[in-house]
Amino acid sequence: MKGDDLDRWVTDLGQSPEKARKGVRPVVERGCLNIKRSIQDRWRGLGSAPALSSAVTYDTRLTPLGAAGEVGPDKKKRQGALGNVIEFGTVNNPPHPAVGPAGEAEEPRFARAMEDLGVKAAPR
Repeated sequence: MKGDDLDRWVTDLGQSPEKARKGVRPVVERGCLNIKRSIQDRWRGLGSAPALSSAVTYDTRLTPLGAAGEVGPDKKKRQGALGNVIEFGTVNNPPHPAVGPAGEAEEPRFARAMEDLGVKAAPR
């Protein structure tokens, strides 16, 4: 979603904030879950980090304007701290991008879901 579109969407939702706010978290949750699964699929079976895909988690929280989410390897889980090394590579190891591509792949679906929410929440 581009800046102008997002601004217009936020303005539209401002006319019906409570209705929209209630619907945002499920959309964020679904987007985070889709990204998590995509990351896991991309990292599954890595010989150098076989447990990394299991370390991928997501979390969402309500915010004053709706909801926010965070997706990625949990550094407290087995091999979770290797996420940056695997994603970006090192001098001696090639990158295995998963987080960036998963987020990029989800962006159009997420934008469409947020637009649909805006249509549903818009005053009639």
